[in-house]
Amino acid sequence: MGKAIDAKNLNIYYGSFLAVEGVNMSIRPKTVTALIGPSGCGKSTYLRSINRMHEVIPGARVEGRLELDGQDLYGPGVDPVGVRRQIGMVFQRPNPFPTMSIYDNVIAGMRLNSRKMRKDATDQLVEKSLRGANLWNEVKDRLDKPGSGLSGGQQQRLCIARAIAVQPDVLLMDEPCSALDPISTLAIEDLINELKMDYTIVIVTHNMQQAARVSDYTGFFNIEGTGKPGKLVEMDETKTIFSQPTEKATEDYVSGRFG
Repeated sequence: MGKAIDAKNLNIYYGSFLAVEGVNMSIRPKTVTALIGPSGCGKSTYLRSINRMHEVIPGARVEGRLELDGQDLYGPGVDPVGVRRQIGMVFQRPNPFPTMSIYDNVIAGMRLNSRKMRKDATDQLVEKSLRGANLWNEVKDRLDKPGSGLSGGQQQRLCIARAIAVQPDVLLMDEPCSALDPISTLAIEDLINELKMDYTIVIVTHNMQQAARVSDYTGFFNIEGTGKPGKLVEMDETKTIFSQPTEKATEDYVSGRFG
C-alpha cells in the first residue's frame, strides 16, 4: 500500500481546450502532497486525472503519461474502474449514500466491485475501516442508521472509511475540509497524518495553513489569465515552498499578496 505517482508532460483537455499544460510531478509513496493555487488554475482537474475521474466528463482527455509505480494508468487496455479501485477519492462535500446505513456505506465500494464476502469478514472490514477513519467509537452502536444522520465532519470521515475499505494505494482529497467547521477540520487533518503511514495522499486545498500543517510536499499551480492553461509552477518540500520558494509567483501566493 502507498505507491508512487509520476506525471510526465501531462496535458489535460476539455474538448479542444487545454486546461492544464505540461505537468511533470513525482509524488512519493506514503507522503502527503498538497496542491495549492488560485481558483481555476487546474489543480482539481489534475487531481481528478490521477484516478481517471476527469474523463467521465464528455470530451475530456489527457495526453502524456501518468504512472502508478511505473504502470501507465492511461495505457492501452487499462481498466479505469480498476484504476479507481487503486486510487480512492474523497470529495469537497461529504457524500455518503443517504438511503444506506452507515454499515452499508462503508462496504458500498466492495459491493460495487462484486466481491462476495462472508458476514463475519464484512463485519471485520467495516470495523477496521471505521477505526481507520477514527469514527468507530462514535457510530458502533448505530451502524444500521442512515449515514445522512451524522454530522458533516462525521459524514466526511465516513466517506474516508468508504474509500479505504477497498484497500487502495492512493487517496485523493479535493478540498475535504472546505465544508466543515474548525473542530471537524482538525479531526480530518489529524486523520490525514495517521493515514499517510499506509497510503499516498494528494490533497487540494485553498487553506494555506492547512497545506503547511498536513503536507510533506506542496505543488503550486498558477494560471496566466482566463482561457490560458493552468501550469505547475514549482513543487518542493512544504517547508521550502512556504519559506524559500524559487519562484516569485509562489512567494506572492503563499504570503497572501494575490490569489
